Amino acid sequence: MKKKVAFYTLGCKLNFSETSTIARSFVDEGFDRVDFSEKADMYVINTCSVTDNADKKFKTIVKKAQKINPEAFIAAVGCYAQLKPEELADVDGVDLVLGATEKFKITDYINDLTKNDYGRVHSCEIGDADFYVGSYAIGDRTRAFLKVQDGCDYKCTYCTIPLARGISRSDTLNNVLKNAADISSQGIKEIVLTGVNIGDYGKGEFGNKKHEHTFLDLVEALDEVEGIHRLRISSIEPNLLKNETIEFVAQSKTFVPHFHIPLQSGSDSLLKLMKRRYMTNLYQERVSKIREVMPNCCIGVDVIVGFPGETEEHFLETYHFLNDLDISYLHVFTYSERDNTPAATMDGVVPIKVRNKRSKMLRGLSVKKRRAFYEGQLGNELTVLFESENKEGYINGFTENYVKVKTPWNPELVNTLHMVKLKEIDKDGLVRFDFSKETIEV
Repeated sequence: MKKKVAFYTLGCKLNFSETSTIARSFVDEGFDRVDFSEKADMYVINTCSVTDNADKKFKTIVKKAQKINPEAFIAAVGCYAQLKPEELADVDGVDLVLGATEKFKITDYINDLTKNDYGRVHSCEIGDADFYVGSYAIGDRTRAFLKVQDGCDYKCTYCTIPLARGISRSDTLNNVLKNAADISSQGIKEIVLTGVNIGDYGKGEFGNKKHEHTFLDLVEALDEVEGIHRLRISSIEPNLLKNETIEFVAQSKTFVPHFHIPLQSGSDSLLKLMKRRYMTNLYQERVSKIREVMPNCCIGVDVIVGFPGETEEHFLETYHFLNDLDISYLHVFTYSERDNTPAATMDGVVPIKVRNKRSKMLRGLSVKKRRAFYEGQLGNELTVLFESENKEGYINGFTENYVKVKTPWNPELVNTLHMVKLKEIDKDGLVRFDFSKETIEV
């Protein structure tokens, strides 16, 4: 009888693409992949180290797996496993912890699924993570996440990612194009390009500084791949999002008008403390450029509240900067101290209560921004890609510029593209529409 394996992913789109790749290696080894809520012989948890919550959640997930099958073999991989392997190995029930270089070789470690009395750790010095492993997520959802880059050479003072993932390195252009063609041949309509710092694409597979291709080269080449309906750029640094890329996306056949651009703070003095590589004026320029060539583009923004040294004045500076900026939504992160980062020892610690209050204010601003963006889209004809879940009798979908829509559940709509006319915003904040034509676009 085939052994069963289940996966749980914490964190970012990149983690999802890597989980998918690891899962396919298990299937190749003769395992059946099952849902995490089902009984399995092995549970693999792909961890994240960006926030405190992800750290805490790990223990809960281990307990959940143990509840389903107390005899199951439990492995931890990913960023937290690289940063604090011993800590994870000490969690009751964990049998194996694999660091950054080992996670893609996990099947080499599991000839024997006998539970251990303690968690075995196989991790490397992060300096050894200097090779590139391509990956993509498919089959888990309507869109695929295609990893094009890994690691980061930036030194942002709050971030553990360089410690967890190593130096910046990229996939070869040919390999990315091959993976993209593979994905599209399987009926996937949308591919999201993902990485740790994707605008840095072009650093060699081994992190050497040889820039064979730029991010723009990549975008231009992907636009020519047959059979892809939609391409979306995930989070990209404002200093690496060049005007040429913005202009190319504006006239592209397949790239959609949606950018997610981390800001982190609307105060220049805090950006300097964070060691970000731009100031607010450059950020403003990028948003203005996007609006000039793509008036209906969706622009998402990451922002951190409660960074050490953030006074009430700094926070209000950020609030007003974002309020005046023509953006569509915010991802708000409440700052949490991470070990081995410069920010963790900085003066001017912001009390947790104050952090939470500021976070709440920015989340409220995000709701207002999203609402205004949706209102500005009413009456427009756009293309919707429908998702696969039945949400209380409705099916959701996203327009190319990331407006979330709903209509009564119809399984025939799953993973199809339709032209619609946006009509009104429902009381849950999602948008109702009329079909422009009944025919399905392939």
